[in-house]
Amino acid sequence: MIDRIHTAFTAHPASVDESYGEHFAFALGFAGKLGLAALIAFVHALLPFLFEKTAGRMVNELHDRIHNR
Repeated sequence: MIDRIHTAFTAHPASVDESYGEHFAFALGFAGKLGLAALIAFVHALLPFLFEKTAGRMVNELHDRIHNR
């Protein structure tokens, strides 16, 4: 049972050549940047003259980062 739990937490990070801690930090940072992009998109929805390309650029940068890992 403990082996299954350990595997559940480590299999995917290992598949991208990271430890659990490294993967946690990467995913948390990624989530923060996605959250910021979402907030910027929300502000843009209210005030379309602000952040005209910012959220899209951020999402593209995140895509490139995760695609080129």
